[in-house]
Amino acid sequence: MMDESNEIILQKSKRLTSVVWNYFERVRKADVCYAVCIQCNKKLSGSSNSGTTHLRNHLMRCLKRTNHDMSQLLTPKRRKKENPVTVATINFDEGQAKEEYLRPKFDQDQRRDEVVLSRGSGGRFSQERSQVDLARMIILHGYPLAMVDHVGFKVFARNLQPLFEAVPNSTIEDSCMEIYIREKQRVQHTLNHLYGKINLSVEMWSSRDNANYVCLASHYIDEEWRLHRNVLNFITLDPSHTEDMLSEVIIRCLIEWSLESKLFAVTFDSFSVNEEIVLRIKDHMSQSSQILINGQLFELKSAAHLLNSLVEDCLEAMRDVIQKIRGSVRYVKSSQSTQVRFNEIAQLAGINSQKILVLDSLVNSNSTFVMLETVLEYKGAFCHLRDHDHRFDSSLTDEEWEWTRYVTGYLKLVFDIASDFSGNKCPTANVYFAEMCDIHIQLIEWCKNQDNFLSSLAANMKAKFDEYWNKCSLVLAIAAILDPRFKMKLVEYYYSKIYGSTALDRIKEVSNGVKELLDAYSMCSAIVGEDSSFSGSGLGRAMDTRDRLKGFDKFLHETSQNLNTTSDLDKYLSEPIFPRSGEFNILNYWKVHTPRYPILSLLARDILGTPMSICAPNSTFNSGTPLIADSQSSLNPDIRQALFCAHDWLSTETEESLPLSRQYTQTL
Repeated sequence: MMDESNEIILQKSKRLTSVVWNYFERVRKADVCYAVCIQCNKKLSGSSNSGTTHLRNHLMRCLKRTNHDMSQLLTPKRRKKENPVTVATINFDEGQAKEEYLRPKFDQDQRRDEVVLSRGSGGRFSQERSQVDLARMIILHGYPLAMVDHVGFKVFARNLQPLFEAVPNSTIEDSCMEIYIREKQRVQHTLNHLYGKINLSVEMWSSRDNANYVCLASHYIDEEWRLHRNVLNFITLDPSHTEDMLSEVIIRCLIEWSLESKLFAVTFDSFSVNEEIVLRIKDHMSQSSQILINGQLFELKSAAHLLNSLVEDCLEAMRDVIQKIRGSVRYVKSSQSTQVRFNEIAQLAGINSQKILVLDSLVNSNSTFVMLETVLEYKGAFCHLRDHDHRFDSSLTDEEWEWTRYVTGYLKLVFDIASDFSGNKCPTANVYFAEMCDIHIQLIEWCKNQDNFLSSLAANMKAKFDEYWNKCSLVLAIAAILDPRFKMKLVEYYYSKIYGSTALDRIKEVSNGVKELLDAYSMCSAIVGEDSSFSGSGLGRAMDTRDRLKGFDKFLHETSQNLNTTSDLDKYLSEPIFPRSGEFNILNYWKVHTPRYPILSLLARDILGTPMSICAPNSTFNSGTPLIADSQSSLNPDIRQALFCAHDWLSTETEESLPLSRQYTQTL
């Protein structure tokens, strides 16, 4: 035991900046320095070479035993500067002491000797690491940046880790921007070294305050035959922008990401995009790469948005009838006695439906379909109610019931197909051809209806569908051919139903399109050479207009006996159809068969990776454009883009290890 009379209490020097020294006195006996705990008077080494980790360890145990408020670990100077959270604004349970709200409660079975716990910092607390983790959390889960200023968050963070210094909103913005820049470099490196072409999707977004945005995303299949989607830009449009400015936005994106020579096709969410927009993009593209088969595959439309538009046409045409149906449902559900009487009438009419009448949501088309489908099952009950209840004034005529039946049938087909699209976790282009052909065939039949209202509605829907079909049918058909379960037979089957006597001509157009496209791939592959990696950028360089021997390359290809593109395609088509029973993964098929069809597999990679529908997986079929979160709409455009893009990149990275949700905003 030391002779305490010989101890000298040292005045704290400016070097003792750690917060732990607020709870220790530094004393010296002879040439040895000690740190004396002011809580329990225990002496520990106070040498400058000993560090402060052992002091922190003791302090956490000591404060825990004494039930001390650990928020006091903050230095007095810092507490005064930060004007810490007051507990006056927090509602406590009756009988709960306010200090208990701030007091951390540790599991007795767990060791809490270390004051931290940030991974990657050697087991010690790291303010910088924690700040980055906080920024990543905000990005990944779409939390508002302002959460760092919330009272509840500050209290939670302080109790969880007293050494964590609260940071202002602006500091978190800076951290988010740093993460965005770092992740962008990673994504750009991947795209620049990609084996194959890249597709681009263009989707319009909005906010509740009517601001407009455009989301640009890349779609591709990598060397391991995995389908990828990466958001590239989320651009805030100037309120005064005109539609033709969209081409400038897309071109700037291509330049920023160096994608001019890699681009295969662009998919728009709207089927009525101005042709001038596409022409400007094609003109820019032609300066650095080849537009395949005269651009017939370049401009595509989103199938999901087409279906959404067809639904809106049906609901708009039936607006007055649907309003009557809403009135009928509202009347039945107006009181318990009315509901009981209606159920009795339904039983007398022999209706045994288990469905419950519900009003639809004005922003969810699917709910309107469900309402119409349910009402049709209770048609007999509504007709009897009209005859026995003079107060019921929302009844439908026989003609309106017939319209409702037909239109509900239209909607059922569309919604079933839309559900298949949105529920597909790997939406390669081959899954769309048969579904869109079914809609095409049904529209032809609906136009033959003798009822003028129904035939007129079907004709308007078919005109809109034909506009989509003219842009996308070739890509859809080629993708179906590249599905070994169908090959050319599926095209022959559906085209005979759609085109009748002209089907052979249409089938020949598809066959010629595949051969011409494969011919371009084969020629470019020969130019690049067997020992070189074939990529989208290689195609662009090979077709560079400055190459004086470009004509010779074409001549060499056409006269070479070793390059027979039809033999590669014919070999694939001549082999038996792959069985449709059991599960089938088309990407695995082409991964395995790439050595057998080296040129055709290059084409398959780019075609199958084309986004034929811009629709989030498992999303509901809501009307209107997708909305960004309210907390994001008021942000600076640069930080908004950083948060939106980084969320997508971090979510994609995280999904490889954790099944985290990617729901960042409202979807379609």
